[in-house]
Amino acid sequence: MIRFIIKRLSLAILVALTVSVIAFSLTFLAGDPAVALAGDGATAADIEALRARYGFDRPIPIQYAAWFAKAVQGDFGNSFYFNSPVIDLITARMPVTIILGLCAISFALVVGISMGAIAAIRPNSIIDRIALLVAVIGQAMPSFWFALLLVVVFSVKLGLLPVSGAKSWLNFVLPTIALGYYATPAIMRLTRAGMLEVLRADYIRTARAKGLRTGKIIFKHALRNAIIPVVGLTAVQLGFMLSGSVIIESVFALNGAGQLAFESISRNDFPVVQAMILIFSLIYVGLTLMADVLNAWLDPRLRTS
Repeated sequence: MIRFIIKRLSLAILVALTVSVIAFSLTFLAGDPAVALAGDGATAADIEALRARYGFDRPIPIQYAAWFAKAVQGDFGNSFYFNSPVIDLITARMPVTIILGLCAISFALVVGISMGAIAAIRPNSIIDRIALLVAVIGQAMPSFWFALLLVVVFSVKLGLLPVSGAKSWLNFVLPTIALGYYATPAIMRLTRAGMLEVLRADYIRTARAKGLRTGKIIFKHALRNAIIPVVGLTAVQLGFMLSGSVIIESVFALNGAGQLAFESISRNDFPVVQAMILIFSLIYVGLTLMADVLNAWLDPRLRTS
């Protein structure tokens, strides 16, 4: 197990280094950042002054080395637009995004695993067909449209839940459902497929022949093996929710990290954009590493891969 963890950790570090190069390079792909910062009415002297001020006149490898050396210490420089340390902006906004992501993935896991398991226990039944219908609708419906629909029904028409802000847990109910519903179909279908395969296995038939209770067979033997692929999917979906929550945050006016990323891109705030890409990518890599380790712990056969 230790050898497996070291192997996966080495791969994760290599991926993280590659991501850092990509995150830094994206700033220069759209052109000269000094020209973008200076604006349309800037003179050549203004642009050169900006290059010298922010170090854009140095060779790109040297700029990357200096940026990376500070980034590993948590120093991403100052925001061009907000004129404050980037790390302060991110730490102030990140809690909202993390809370939303954790609530959304919890909602998706509870609903998706429950519906997938029930659908597998009763295949081709009305419950199974309802579960598949929910999955199809969830995959076809745009998240922003579903979020607006929730706002119209539960906030405007019924007045049950607040439509914006992050003052209490009630403000996270609708965003959680809107963001979590997008991941629910994939979790449900993977759980259903895994349960159908496991329930046909020989050891399940043996357990039934021994007279074990149905509930014990389902939860202790079948479900544990069926949800192993769900672990990896959960890590991927959580990473997607954290990095792709900008639409939901915009609809519900949640001042989170996703909204900060959108604001920074639209304002050419390169230090914030670089930091957000790197941080979200590292979170994604870390979640994937955790999923690999947890899968190897649940299924020892994966340790040899």
